[in-house]
Amino acid sequence: MLTLYRHPFSPASRFVQLVLAEYGAKTEFATERPWERRRDFLILNPAGTVPVLQENDGPPICGALAIMEYLDETRGYAVGDRRLMPDHPDARAETRRLVDWALNKLDSEVVGPFVRERIYKQEMAASVGGGSPDSAVLRVARANIGHHLRYFGYLAATRNWLGGDRLTFADFAVAAELSCADYLGEVPWAEEENVKAWYARIKSRPSFRPLLAEKILGMPAAASYADLDF
Repeated sequence: MLTLYRHPFSPASRFVQLVLAEYGAKTEFATERPWERRRDFLILNPAGTVPVLQENDGPPICGALAIMEYLDETRGYAVGDRRLMPDHPDARAETRRLVDWALNKLDSEVVGPFVRERIYKQEMAASVGGGSPDSAVLRVARANIGHHLRYFGYLAATRNWLGGDRLTFADFAVAAELSCADYLGEVPWAEEENVKAWYARIKSRPSFRPLLAEKILGMPAAASYADLDF
């Protein structure tokens, strides 16, 4: 049995959740609020960050990139042509590059600030940084998102999927990040029709349904969030 320690609106956690669903891995989910620095969780991951994956009584696998590689090595070959890591070294490198772009660059410049300011701060006590969103931080994130969408739009227009001819980890990493911003109505889809069409394909997959059902108490999702024909 796999257990995923995650926050439902942590983009990295969503990435892992999507991959687990694509691979048909039976998983239990444990919601973790990293800012609480819960002792038992810190024993699993001294860095105090999510996601963390544990299989039975095995050692914890910490961080989305390490989990991605673990799932590919333990389950990738078993799913045949549904494997999310390409066979060719060049294609594997490109997949890893785009996953890194999504989970680091896109997250730090755009989605992370949206999630932290508009979601996490609602759940956090004032003593650990909770409170009202910082409008200056949100302005910067809104200015930054266009650059990323234009690049993803170029990829979507020139490739079958973002990483190349086939569906890979890269598509789910980018989609997981954008899904959090989309819940908040922070993705200007009309500016990049190619990204919108690509996201609609990902969003329609069965693995995405649990994410679209996640809710934030007191903050309903944007009108098109769960709409497959948005």
